[in-house]
Amino acid sequence: MSDTVKTSLLFLFVGVLILLEGSTNALFFSGSWNSALLILNMGLVSAIMALGVNLQWGFAGLFNVGIMGFVALGGLAVVLVSSAPTPGAWSQGGVGIIMALVMGAMTLVAAIAVFRMMEPGKLRSVVMIAVLAVGFVIYRAIFDPSVAGVEAIDPALAGHLGGLGLPVLLAWPAGGLLAAGAAWLIGKTALGLRSDYLAIATLGIAEIIIAVMKNEDWLSRGVKNVIGLPRPMPYEVDLQNDAEFVAKAADYGLDPVLASTLYVKLGYSLMFTVVLLVLLWMAQMALKSPWGRMMRAIRDNEVAAEAMGKNVTRRHLQIFVLGSAICGIAGAMMTTLDSQLTPGTYNPLRFTFLIWVMVIVGGSGNNFGSVLGGLLIWFLWIKVEPMGLLLIETITAGLSDGSAVKAHLLDSAAHMRLLTMGLILLLVLRFSPRGLLPER
Repeated sequence: MSDTVKTSLLFLFVGVLILLEGSTNALFFSGSWNSALLILNMGLVSAIMALGVNLQWGFAGLFNVGIMGFVALGGLAVVLVSSAPTPGAWSQGGVGIIMALVMGAMTLVAAIAVFRMMEPGKLRSVVMIAVLAVGFVIYRAIFDPSVAGVEAIDPALAGHLGGLGLPVLLAWPAGGLLAAGAAWLIGKTALGLRSDYLAIATLGIAEIIIAVMKNEDWLSRGVKNVIGLPRPMPYEVDLQNDAEFVAKAADYGLDPVLASTLYVKLGYSLMFTVVLLVLLWMAQMALKSPWGRMMRAIRDNEVAAEAMGKNVTRRHLQIFVLGSAICGIAGAMMTTLDSQLTPGTYNPLRFTFLIWVMVIVGGSGNNFGSVLGGLLIWFLWIKVEPMGLLLIETITAGLSDGSAVKAHLLDSAAHMRLLTMGLILLLVLRFSPRGLLPER
């Protein structure tokens, strides 16, 4: 079977699963187009994340387990770019926060300058400590009262600076830029580490990013979340109050509530598909270019590539930034889809383990494999729980309703997700170790 036919059949299989979810109310299929489109939308976002990770791992062999940090930065970009400014926030402390952050950056620059300009010894250490201590005191003296002023503004509904009030679609590339900037800073310090230490470093930095977002209310409202973010599609309730839309829905025999939900989700599906196709095309062009061949040569043998005059660290930094930027774009898209930023939901299970399963199952080094893995694994992630519940109900049908064993097994149905993901990973690694669509 040719690669093209195999790829087409696998994507057709995933498409059939989504169609069955929308049209068939049997077994574990819900028979709801609302559910099918929701799975499709999150599958498209997951595929974009997997594509970004595949650039780093499949092209260059960089083991990044800090994916959730870059996804969270993409979500933060939506708040900073598209949400409306909080009235009075800048006059109450916004300017002071910016001044404090600039002061903190200047302190770090000064400490680095002292380290580079002075001769090694006790005097250099003393001067560096003095610069850092004085800078920290000044920073806190400006930062703390400014933050208190911003967070005191209607804390139940605001308590943060807000954003620039720009169109939300601009937040998607902005999310990529914000994640790329963070990746550049991380890469300058961490890419010299061995692969296992790089994984630890990226995971730790991702946790730091999430911790900042959870605790700095002035920035993202912390665990109080930012809700009601602008959307490129109208809110469903607005459509339901639109007489023209209600009339058109009636012409198709649809309830206004269902029609509005399908209209919005279908609109997101089209936009997400366009973004995915553009990124996939760019990744394919990069893969086939001399740059892509060079990256794979570095991945396969860094020593030989360096002996040929290639700057390995610089190339690793390039692809680390590119892959992280794609994850940032996906994070901004997901926050836009949810219409809210919830820092507490960024956990390693969803944004690290699952994305890596998608890349490995789809086929590391194959861009189409990453997209396939994103769509297929996300569908299974959502549907395995009802499948597991149906299986357990069938197995325990002969037990009485008061049986402790039956109750325990039914309560454990949710854990079928983790069991199934592990089982799929093991089967793929055993029978197709290079993934469903291997690198060519």
